Amino acid sequence: MISELRQDFNRRFRPEAYRTMLHGLDAVSRTHVSFPVAETPCFFPKPLLDEMAQTGAALTHQLLENREYMKRSLAAIPEAWRAADETPHPHFLTADFGLARDADGRLAQRLVEIQAFPSVFGFQWALSEAWQSAFSLDSNLKFLLGPSDDAAYWKLLDHVIVAGHDPETVVLADVDPATQKTLPDFHITADRLGIRIVDIAELEPEDRPGKRPRLCYRNGKRLIPIRRIYNRAIADELVRKQVHLRFDYRESFEVEWAGHPNWYFHVSKFSLPSLRHPAVPSAVFLDAWMRGEGRDRLPADRDRWILKPLYSFAGQGIVFSPSDEQISAIPVEKRGEYLLQERISFEPVIETPAGPTQAEVRILYVWPDHGHLMPMTALVRLGRGQMMGVDHNRNQRWVGASAAFFFR
Repeated sequence: MISELRQDFNRRFRPEAYRTMLHGLDAVSRTHVSFPVAETPCFFPKPLLDEMAQTGAALTHQLLENREYMKRSLAAIPEAWRAADETPHPHFLTADFGLARDADGRLAQRLVEIQAFPSVFGFQWALSEAWQSAFSLDSNLKFLLGPSDDAAYWKLLDHVIVAGHDPETVVLADVDPATQKTLPDFHITADRLGIRIVDIAELEPEDRPGKRPRLCYRNGKRLIPIRRIYNRAIADELVRKQVHLRFDYRESFEVEWAGHPNWYFHVSKFSLPSLRHPAVPSAVFLDAWMRGEGRDRLPADRDRWILKPLYSFAGQGIVFSPSDEQISAIPVEKRGEYLLQERISFEPVIETPAGPTQAEVRILYVWPDHGHLMPMTALVRLGRGQMMGVDHNRNQRWVGASAAFFFR
């Protein structure tokens, strides 16, 4: 969006430099990056990114300070996934924004989604570094929003994830992590912090008479007690894949969570009908809408609606311009797990050789214990279709994962 930088990059782009960058990402990730990486970074005015970061933080505090909302969101967590020992606040947050025209024709931030869950802190840092190196970007361009430099960025991640423990006793846990498309991020994070990557299905409870049980993982023949879990496992995937865990989320273990599982539910799509902010599109729970509640909150034009499940990821289950038949097809007992929401019309603000492209900007935050919510960096997804996720923009050029650069 900084036009002179945009035009300069497009003019200087060389396919061989892009290919070299991709090979470098595979090398630093120790695996192949299987999702699309866009041919370009993005150049944003710093005040725009600051505005998004401030909005995401304000919305988060709005929810956490609303006691009635927090009670409702706790009750809405499926009983089997209502984990014990909830932390006072989330350790991680992502806030996704699109750029749309307001009533006066000006570009304005619009919230797509907010989620108290980690994102690809390691890979996004590596991707931004790769662009700076491969395309010799202006040395005055930055991509870190809060930390002063790379060392401060990783020191803060270490503080939140490892928290002073022996790294051998800290694990990054996900469902069959070797098959996840985020494996590049897992490898970069584990290499930088010295922690272990484990399959959550292989965590073993260890009973201790008179004491709280522990969770452990095996390293060869050794059973190693876990002090802290960097949680990347999503309950939706555990249910969908019918993963059998050896422990019960509801039981209290002598372990710390870096990203307590309950926060995935508290700050999520479930929160959208409760948020009040000019950047938040109107939303109403489907069961409430079926009872006639909140119908005046949605646009009169049905083409500006979307129907989305509360608990899904990567855009699964979203229906654009839902018909009465599609809405009625949701079983009565499941309607409380769906939203009807005002659809955002993304403005294609990124000029590329393949044509104007839309950008969705995700602000990545951490919230250390006894600290405050801090924006770390921004992840950008470029696309031209209805859906912005990398899975929905395959077989196109100048779309996919990107980054946000700015002048301080």
